[in-house]
Amino acid sequence: MTTREKFIENLSKLHTTEKGEQRIKNNLNLSECDVVEYCRKLINSKDCNIKKQGKNWYCRKDGIVITVNSHTITIITAHIER
Repeated sequence: MTTREKFIENLSKLHTTEKGEQRIKNNLNLSECDVVEYCRKLINSKDCNIKKQGKNWYCRKDGIVITVNSHTITIITAHIER
């Protein structure tokens, strides 16, 4: 099993902090939604480009980049690519 496959397999553990949730909502202009579920769906889609660099995973889809700590499976941030 590749590290990417292990990451996808552990998406049920994906979470974020309260500050992280607010940061993601602000960066992605999201209103009242489940930020973790939103990110999980993007990451889990077949055409999501997932790369590991250092201690983080960078997940790119539809102009959005989601940064996830590879050890804790915590969403650090998400932003719109420029």
